[in-house]
Amino acid sequence: MRSAVPVLEVGGSHLTAALVSLDAALPSVTRMRRWHVEPDCSAASFVQTLLEGAAWLDVAPGTDWGIAMPGPFDYDAGIGRFEGVGKFEALNGFDVRAAFTAGLPAAPGRVVFLNDADAFGLGEYAAGAARGFRRAICLTLGTGVGSAFVADGVALSSGPGVPPDGEAHFIVWGGAELEETVSRRAIRRGYAELTGQHLDVHEIAALARAGDGVAAALLERTFRALGEALSPHVRDFGAEVLVLGGSIAGSFDLIEPPLRKGLARDVVLRVAADPEHAPLIGAAAHACSG
Repeated sequence: MRSAVPVLEVGGSHLTAALVSLDAALPSVTRMRRWHVEPDCSAASFVQTLLEGAAWLDVAPGTDWGIAMPGPFDYDAGIGRFEGVGKFEALNGFDVRAAFTAGLPAAPGRVVFLNDADAFGLGEYAAGAARGFRRAICLTLGTGVGSAFVADGVALSSGPGVPPDGEAHFIVWGGAELEETVSRRAIRRGYAELTGQHLDVHEIAALARAGDGVAAALLERTFRALGEALSPHVRDFGAEVLVLGGSIAGSFDLIEPPLRKGLARDVVLRVAADPEHAPLIGAAAHACSG
């Protein structure tokens, strides 16, 4: 029987430490705590927070770890590549794996890194909205477009239908990367250009539900474009389900109809079942897969 798997998940402003049980029929998080992380913190401060999370979990020496990190990051080497992206700049060229391993009181087993969007996708595949499907595309819609192309429990970075490095933001739509059309900033910018009002996405969505024609048309156009941009990837990847997570997915009722029109093909559309725990479960599954 496999013991609980320790994982750390790093977001734009947080670190989550958790223990994940993979032994039951349905993987689950058995212990979890979150710390605040400043995106402009020093490398030393960042590693110290990682080690605080590890100490709180208090696992035995020789245990394998899964660590989910946002990109750009060299996941095989465990080294940050955060240059010109406005976050974690102090980690650019910094060996996070070596510093984390050296700071633990006893030697761990493997320390395995993976992309945070891949962790989300693997978690939804193992225990969430993509469970029971062989091939799934899982998106996180918010400040950008995160993605995981999961086939038989593996997040792919290449192959038919998979954009470069498995990252949907590299998909070009309307002559620009997809995030220029489908992201929080793009939707806010679009509404401001049409009305002169600077509202957030949830406010625009509320107006659309209340009958605001401008808000409704903007969201219709945005998510139909998302479907049209994704359609060839869904086809070529052979996706059976498309799962949406991230802050914008809270407006799934407004997203689903235009997205389905744009896709123009038979694929199951679902909102993420457990966006809080999915990256943790995915990180654990990945740490135990090699």
